[in-house]
Amino acid sequence: MRICFVGTGYVGLVTGTCFAEKGNDVCCVDIDKKRIEELKRGIIPIYEPGLEDLVKKNMNEGRLTFSTDIKEGLENAQLCFIAVGTPPSSDGSADLAQVLNALDSIGSCIDHSCFIVVKSTVPVGTGTLLWKRIRAHMHERGLEKINLEVLSNPEFLKEGMAIEDCLHPDRVVVGAVSEEARSIMRELYAPFVPEDRLFLMDPSSAEITKYAANAMLASRISFMNEIAQLCDKIGADVLSVKEGIASDRRIGSFFLNAGCGYGGSCFPKDVQALCHIGEGQGLDMTMASAIDKVNRKQKELLQLMVRERFGSDMEGLTIAVMGLAFKPHTDDMREAPSISLIRGLIDCGASVRAYDPIAMEQANIMLPKDVTFADGIEKLLEGADAAVLVTEWPEFRSLDWDSLAKLMKCRIVFDGRNLYDPPEMKGKGFEYYCIGRNCRPQMQFDPRECAKKINNDMKGEI
Repeated sequence: MRICFVGTGYVGLVTGTCFAEKGNDVCCVDIDKKRIEELKRGIIPIYEPGLEDLVKKNMNEGRLTFSTDIKEGLENAQLCFIAVGTPPSSDGSADLAQVLNALDSIGSCIDHSCFIVVKSTVPVGTGTLLWKRIRAHMHERGLEKINLEVLSNPEFLKEGMAIEDCLHPDRVVVGAVSEEARSIMRELYAPFVPEDRLFLMDPSSAEITKYAANAMLASRISFMNEIAQLCDKIGADVLSVKEGIASDRRIGSFFLNAGCGYGGSCFPKDVQALCHIGEGQGLDMTMASAIDKVNRKQKELLQLMVRERFGSDMEGLTIAVMGLAFKPHTDDMREAPSISLIRGLIDCGASVRAYDPIAMEQANIMLPKDVTFADGIEKLLEGADAAVLVTEWPEFRSLDWDSLAKLMKCRIVFDGRNLYDPPEMKGKGFEYYCIGRNCRPQMQFDPRECAKKINNDMKGEI
C-alpha cells in the first residue's frame, strides 16, 4: 500500500516507520528542510528506543522515504495521514493551525481519490471541518468528482515504548463513514491486530476516544497522588494502599504510582482540551478539571518539600536534581515536573545541578540558564547538600548509595517517585523523604549547619 505521512514528529515518524516495516511504501513529508535532510542521512530528531535502527533498515530496503514536497509524497498514495502537532492554545483548546495547514497543502495539489486519515489529536468535529475544507479546495480546482473522505485514527503511543505500541497495539480505533474506507483500514491494520481489536466507529466517537482514554489514565495518577497526600497526613503508606486496591481485578495496578505529577506531550494538553470541548458544549467538566488541578498542585510538591526542610532561603545550598525528562526512556521535557521544581529552587536562591541519561540536550533549551549540568551521577552528587529524584530511570534504582553518600556534603534525599525503601535509606544514614509514605520533612536546623551535623552524627537518626 502506498502511504503518505504529513509530519515527521513523534507520531508521524514512528507510525510511518512501523507501516513501512509491515511492507508498505511510505513517504514522510515535512516543511522542515533541515529535519528532512537529517532524516535522509539517518539522523533521528527524537529519542525513542529502537527507532533509529528501524528507520535505517526500512530506508535501506526502499520502503521508507522522506521529502519536503507534498506532491511527491501524495503521488499514487491510497492513504494520506496527517500527523502534525496540536499544541494547547492559551485557553486550553487544541491549536489546529498545523492540521489546517497540512490539509491545505494536500488540497492544493492532490489529483486523485485518496483517504485522508487524521492521526493528530483533534477536537470533536475536526473531521467534518476538514472534509468541508478539502471539498472547497476540490471545487476551486474543478475536481469535485475526486473522493477524499476524511477518517479519524487516533494514536495511543507511549513514549519510550512507541515501537512496541505501534507494531503490537492493544487496539486500533478508526472513525470512518463509508464501507470502502473501513475496508482499506482493515487491510492496513491486519498485520498489526486481530480483527476483534480493530474498533470501527463514527469519526466523532473516534475523536473523543483519544481524549477520554488519556483523561482516564491521568485520573488514576491524580487520584493516587491525592491519596498519597492523605497518607502523609494520617501516617499511612501509599504503597500498601496501592497493593490493596490494585489486587481488585476491576482496578488493576496500571497508572497507580504516586509521585510528583505527570507531564509529557499528551496528558496535560489532552485533559485541558477535553475540559475546553465540554465547556464549549455548555458542560461543567468537573472530573477533568479536578484531574488537571490535582496534577498542577502535585508538580509543586517536591519544591515545597525541599522548602519545608530548608526554609525559603536556600542561598549557598547546592541541590542535585536526578532526572529531567517527564518519564524514563525519552528525552521529552514537555510539562516535565523537573521544570517547576528547578525554577522554584532557583527562586529560593539555591544552586541547581542536574543530570539525566538522555534529556540534557532538550533540558538545556527549556531550563533556566543558571542550571549546571553534570555528566554523570557521581559528578551530580559531589558536594551536594541534597539530592532530589524526579525521573525514575532504571539506572537510578540500583545506585550504590553507600559510596555516593561519601561524595555528598549532606546525606539528604527527596524521592519524588518512591523509588527507594525508607528504612534502608535511613539505615545508610540518610534523611530520606518521599511521597505518601509518612516521610515528610520538617525544618530541623539551619541548612548552613547541615554538613557539620551530619559529619558529627553519621550513624544516628537525623
